[in-house]
Amino acid sequence: MSSVTTPARFALGPALRRTLRHPEFRRGALDIGHVALGISAWGLVTGVAMVKSGLSVPMALFMSLLVFAGSAQLTALPLIASGAPIWVVWVAATCVNLRFVIFSAMWRPYFAPYPRWQRAVIGYFTGDVNYVLFMKRFPDPGPHPDALPYFWGGVAINWFGWQASSILGIVLANVIPLEWGLGFAGVLALLGITCSLLQDKVTWLAGGTAAAAAIAAYALPLRMNILLAVAAAVAVGLGIEAVERARRQARRDAQDRERA
Repeated sequence: MSSVTTPARFALGPALRRTLRHPEFRRGALDIGHVALGISAWGLVTGVAMVKSGLSVPMALFMSLLVFAGSAQLTALPLIASGAPIWVVWVAATCVNLRFVIFSAMWRPYFAPYPRWQRAVIGYFTGDVNYVLFMKRFPDPGPHPDALPYFWGGVAINWFGWQASSILGIVLANVIPLEWGLGFAGVLALLGITCSLLQDKVTWLAGGTAAAAAIAAYALPLRMNILLAVAAAVAVGLGIEAVERARRQARRDAQDRERA
């Protein structure tokens, strides 16, 4: 039976060995390896920012390993440094990470057959770059035996690269100045991946909608413009695809009537 149809029998040891040896694991690692330098630069500057915002080294290490969310960390740090109430910090970080609700909904068709605990682990390791590369590799929603190995190959490089650079930034916080602007390298990495996905009318319109929405809503608090941009892009993309499916179905129906 396919590994997709029997996730309940997941055994950590044998499954881990099979995943590491799977060709798609290597492919996922290689795909994200092209932007690993940008991700590492982003992690480095986040590690530096945590310590320079007033966190102790042990607390910064704890935050890096537990939170694993660069945008949320950079959003929360100024609030923590200013002594904002904890609920404000939580709300701000949650708003920034709401885009992962959309990502999870898009990932659900691929990983729904797996047990809840395994999906929770997958949720911890997910990242923006992983999502983009995964959707490029598997554009058709649904269970696929190669999807999980590819996912783990990408997140392995992403997680270890981020944590290594973040911890390095924490340790060397008093040596590396924030003025280097290393975080911009991460932005460039994401931009390069995004541009590579603009291959047809749907992706161009969705990308343009996201950019326009993010700029138009830039003044919103708690970086809500990010969530708005993601939601608008998904809505436009799904809307266009629905219209095109309806048109294709109408053409097929017309052809069937002509043959009859």
